[in-house]
This record gives sequence, C-alpha cells and structure tokens, in this order.
Amino acid sequence: MIPLAQQALVTEPVQIFLIVLAIILFAPLLLNKLKIPHIIGMIVAGIAIGPYGFDILDRDSSFAIFGQVGLLYLMFLAGLEIDMYHLRLNLRRGMLFGILTLVIPLVMGVLTSVYLLGVDWTTALLLGAMYASHTLLAYPVAARFGLSKAPAVLIAIVGTIIAVIGALLVLAATVSVRQEGYFNVSAIGLLMLRLALWVLVLLYAYPRLARYFFKKYSDKVTQYVFVLVLVLLASCSAQLIGLEPVLGAFFAGLLLNRYVPVSSPLMSSIEFVGNALFIPYFLISVGMMINLRVFGDMATIRISLIMLAVALTSKWLPAWIAQKVYGFDADSRKVMFGLTAAHTAVALAVVSVGFRLDMFDEKILNSTIAVILVTCAIAPWIMTGAAARLRVTMLDNDPSNAGGKLQRNNNTLIGVANPVTTPALVELAVLMRNTRGSHNFYALHVRNDNTPAAKSVSQNSLTAARRTASAADTAMETLDRYDLNTVTGILNAINERDITEVILGMHRRATVIDSFLGNKVEQLLRSTNRMVIITRCFIPAGTITRVVVWVPPGAQYETGFNRWVRAVSRLTRQVGCRIIFCCNGELQPLIRGVIYSENYGIRCEFRTIDGMDDFILLSNRVLDDDLLVVIGARAQSVSYSTEMAELPAFLQRHFARNNLMVIYPEQFGEAPVLTSFTDPLSADIAQAPSALSLKLRAFWRALRRAMHRFVRPSNREIWK
Repeated sequence: MIPLAQQALVTEPVQIFLIVLAIILFAPLLLNKLKIPHIIGMIVAGIAIGPYGFDILDRDSSFAIFGQVGLLYLMFLAGLEIDMYHLRLNLRRGMLFGILTLVIPLVMGVLTSVYLLGVDWTTALLLGAMYASHTLLAYPVAARFGLSKAPAVLIAIVGTIIAVIGALLVLAATVSVRQEGYFNVSAIGLLMLRLALWVLVLLYAYPRLARYFFKKYSDKVTQYVFVLVLVLLASCSAQLIGLEPVLGAFFAGLLLNRYVPVSSPLMSSIEFVGNALFIPYFLISVGMMINLRVFGDMATIRISLIMLAVALTSKWLPAWIAQKVYGFDADSRKVMFGLTAAHTAVALAVVSVGFRLDMFDEKILNSTIAVILVTCAIAPWIMTGAAARLRVTMLDNDPSNAGGKLQRNNNTLIGVANPVTTPALVELAVLMRNTRGSHNFYALHVRNDNTPAAKSVSQNSLTAARRTASAADTAMETLDRYDLNTVTGILNAINERDITEVILGMHRRATVIDSFLGNKVEQLLRSTNRMVIITRCFIPAGTITRVVVWVPPGAQYETGFNRWVRAVSRLTRQVGCRIIFCCNGELQPLIRGVIYSENYGIRCEFRTIDGMDDFILLSNRVLDDDLLVVIGARAQSVSYSTEMAELPAFLQRHFARNNLMVIYPEQFGEAPVLTSFTDPLSADIAQAPSALSLKLRAFWRALRRAMHRFVRPSNREIWK
C-alpha cells in the first residue's frame, strides 16, 4: 500500500468540520446538474480530500466514529422506514431471494478464487462471504422516490437480512477453521444460539421500553436521544455476541418501526439528522479509504477486474432469477440489483479479518477496496434511473389513482384552546393527512375579549400548533379570531376557508349537570354539516396498539361515509397498528371496498355487532392502549336512531378512562336554524327528548338486555 503522508494539510477541528459541511452542501448542488447521484459525489469527494488524494484531511478518529455511526444510522433508517404490512406480504418471496443472493455469490466466489486467483479453499470461503454480503447503500434513493412499499424493495430488504446473517456465519466458520485447523461445529452452534437469544431479548424488551418511554416523556429531543441509545445498544450487543453492528442497527429499526410514525415530528428529526450529518460522514469516510494509486500494478488490476466481475455478476443473477420467477419488469430487477450490489460494511470486516490472519496479501486487499469503490458508485447510479421509472409505473398501475382521486382536497380546521393540549391535537391531525392530494391545515383559537391574558393564551396555543406542525414538516396556517363566541368563530372560519373536517379536543365536564360533549360541541354539530372529530387521547398516538371502530347500522347512507373511513385508515397506516371494525354484516363489504380501492395496505379486521346491546360488550374488550373510534350521527340523519340519543352518556359511563374519538360524518343540506338569538349556545328545547321519555327508553333497553340473557348467550366472539 502507498504510505500515508506524515501530516494532512488541515488539522484544526473547526476547519475539518467546515470542509466536511461544505462537501455535504455543495456536492448535491453540483452533481444534480450533472444527473449524478450525490452519494457518488460524497465518495469521490472523500477520495479527493483523503490521505490517498490531495491529503487535505486525515482519516482520524472523528471520521472513524462518525463514519461508523453513519453506517449504523443508514441501516437503522432502512429498518425504520419499512412498511411492515407489505414486508409480511413479501416475506416468502424475500426469503427465496435471500437464499439466492447468499448461495450464488458464495459459490461463484469460492470457485473463482480457487481456480482463477489461486488461493486455498479457506481463503476462498472467506472471499465468498465477502461476495455474499452487501449493504443497503442505495436505500435512500428508493426512499426518496417513495418506493418503500414496492415489492422489489421489500424483497431486497428481506434478502439483505438473510445474506448478512449467512455471510457472518460463514466468516465465523472460516476463522474457526483457520485458527483451530478444523471445522468447529460447537462454535457455530453456540453463535446461532447467541443469535436466537439476542433476537428474543430484543423482541421482548424493545417494544415495552419504547411504549413506556414515549408515554412518559413527550419532549422530542429526549425521545430522539432515547431512540439513538436503543440503536447503539442493539449494535453493541450484536457485536458482543460475534455479529456485525449493522445487523443490530437494522433490527432495532424494525422493532421501533411501530412506534415512530412516518409523519411524526420524531421521524422528521431522525431523517434530518441522519441525512444532514451522519450518513454523509459515512460516505466521505468510505471514499477516504480508497487508494487509486495501487492500480498501476497490472497484477492488481487483473485481480480487481476478476473480483469486480464476480461481485457484480453474482448479485445480478439472483435479481434476474427473482424477476423471472415473480414476473417482475426490468426496472424491478434493476432495483433489486441496485440495492444488493454495494459492498461496504461486512466486506470491510471480512477483508480486515483476512488481512489480520495473513490470509490475504496486499493485492487482494487493494482489489477488495476497488470492489467497494466501484460497487458503491454503480449501485446508486443504477438505482436512480430504475427507481424513477418504477415509480412512474407504480403510479400508473395504482387503482387508487383512477378517477382523479389524486386531486382530492382536504382543509382541516383544528380548534386549539390551550397550549397544553394543542401538540397532541396537531400530531393526530397530521397523522390523518391526505397524501394523495392537497391538504391544508388551519389552527384556530377563538376569543371573545381583548385582555392581555386572553391574547397570551391565544398566541401560546397557536405558536405550539405552528411549532408542532413544523417539526412534522407540515405547513400550518394559524388563525387568531375575535368573535362573539367559540361556535360562531368556528362556523365563520369553516365558511371562509371551505373546511372539510373539524378536529376538536374532547370537553371535560365541569359540573354534574354538564353534558358529555359540552354545549359548544352540541351547538356546533347542529350548526354545520361538515365532518366533526372530537378526540381524547391519554397516550401518544404512536403507542396505540389497536384502533377499534364502532359503526352504527345505516352509516353507509351518510354522504360522509367514505371520508371518515379514509381518515381512520390513514391514521391506522401511519401508526402501523391493526384496525377492527365492529359493525353489522351489511357494512363490512362496503368498508372493505373503500380501504382496498384506496390501497392503504393496513391490517383490517371485522367483528359482527348488530345493535347497541352488543356494543356494551366492548367496554370490557377495549384496552388502555387501544383507541376507540365511535361513529356518531346527528339528529334527523339517516343513521340516527333513538338509541343514539344516549350514546354520549354511555361513553361517559363505560369509557371514561379509554382513548376515545367520536366522529360525526359529513352531511349535505341546509343546517338547522338556531332557535335562540340572545344565547347562541343554548340548546333547542323542541328537539331535545323529555326526561320521562329518556327514562322509559332506558327501562325498555334494560328489560330487553335481561330477556336476551335468557334467550341467547352474550356475543363473546367479537374479540377472537
């Protein structure tokens, strides 16, 4: 190898950091004009400024630390951004591809190393492990094009898990043979046992730790540091049991995937820090390891060409076979090849072990570095062109795009009353954001006086809403309104901004005679036909385990039926949990049709409930970590019944400690005229049932429930 210079040109820490940030800033700007992936630019810049280039910077401990953390961050993001629902659907196909992308490179690497490079079988097996392993270096390209749910991407990710684990097992077996002179079966078995125990411990501990911590601490900085600690802890523990740290980071991403929604502020912070600092540092550090001067030797060039041909061919063949078996197009094959072609992490581990054990000479070592350089440059280049074409193909074949559904517009009004509850309301609204059209968010605070205290509460609430939306990379327009009363202010904002849905926090009863929803919400429901969502969550939305939706009979006849189904489906997709619809048999195919036509890709289940009597059973089935969604009905609507009049009181009695969301679907037509001029918040006495009528209805329902217990058993099968 070419000896390094005694001292680099720049050694001051501030100057080093300035140069690195300048590369991170200008490399994408310059290379975008040349249609070159910026990942390649980072690597080339690392070659230029490194000790084997112009020797501007030395690859000191800062690059070693940030580069290693950047690699772990890259694998963690790959696991965190995976759509787990679609990953399960493509698990079998991914296992087949993983076996192919492990066995084919391993066999080709062993044979070519023995018969073309002239090494012994042990060294050839070690080189075969290097060929079999790969790194998802081009995954940021797939994520940028929105291909995280594409079958080709998910199959490649599953294949990566199998290939990396298999390569590490081969590496352990080879080292055992080299050091002990024979194949130690017990050592390999012990490694697999440690791997199984490690997986079980993380599967048990990480979800419980994440749910507890996110419930207890809501500060985003604290949550981010907690997530990073879990990632590094998984990486260190994987290294302690004899595996590569990248496997621990990737597995941590899979386990935390459920608790970090894609549209959440925490996810935006994780992506921002990784893409702005850690991952570019890793790419630059990879470039600084590459020495282009060693290729003046013809023997090294010959070995490099052979190894490069084996590395690319052995990864292209599994992608080609998978394309033919699964009937994919050429772009899907290129995407799978682009994701699995890059060799970095495990390849570096393999060559370092081989060089330390005197199994490799400098020619093979430098040729391996050349393979890393070329594959790291080719993989993003192939991925960029294929990902763009595959994205266009997916949009053309997506049934949810038919009929102009992409042009659906949403205008959401969020009523913020105080800065304490505002962040939770805004986060929930952002999780229900429509990504297939324009979606505008408005935060509204209505006040009826101009005192400094009222103005301070208004500004603090709106500032909290704006800050929360900005953290989730969402535009939010804030409205500070001075009006006669809260209901009038909301109604005026609905008419001025053409609001499609209103999200409000649930009313807290101040007195015994106070109603469950509150006079303001009841008055608003009578005054507007827009969809109104009243919510109360005691836990963060990311920690919800299930969404349970109760739908009354006849809800399909409401004009806002599709809108509320889409809203709860988008929430479920972002949170990553399953959704259970409790309704009659007539509603189930209609709800399923909306979900499938929109291609949301969520785990939806259905439980048959015929009436309010079966609804009572839900009080014992809904857990503290569940979100109960109740579809209400306005008086005189199609789905309204006499039993719906006592629904608020029933919710207060049986679900006072549960996470609750009450949705009143959108209705068209003229809104009822307010009957009181002096007090717009007063109830309409003519429409309210009398106290005697309510008592008679309650007595009749109690009598029916008592009779049903003798006639038929309770419906205990709704929570199979």
